[in-house]
Amino acid sequence: QVQLVESGGGLVQAGGSLSLSCAASGRTFSSYSMGWFRQAPGKEREFVAFISRSGGTTYAADYVRGRFNISRDNARNTVYLQMNSLKPEDTAVYYCAARLAAYYSGRYGEYDYWGQGTQVTVSS
Repeated sequence: QVQLVESGGGLVQAGGSLSLSCAASGRTFSSYSMGWFRQAPGKEREFVAFISRSGGTTYAADYVRGRFNISRDNARNTVYLQMNSLKPEDTAVYYCAARLAAYYSGRYGEYDYWGQGTQVTVSS
């Protein structure tokens, strides 16, 4: 299995930027496709972005496309989420997740391993 630890969350003003990291340990990191999800208070966990095992394929949810960018460094066993032009509605706990299946999924139930999450708060 794989262990995931997110970092980089914090408090930022609207329009600002944050960069999240997710460090993986355990089985070979490049065996997993990766996703970022988020969950705001009182809301369901929602998909943010996906990246394939090699990093060659990415997808982002409509509400973050053009503002957020997912990337990975398999040599460092790390996946990143660069968040720009942040809005108050981006406030949530952000989770990274790993799945053994190679193809894209935006469904949180289809991910096998999860980190503990990191809080992102965007003030207006």
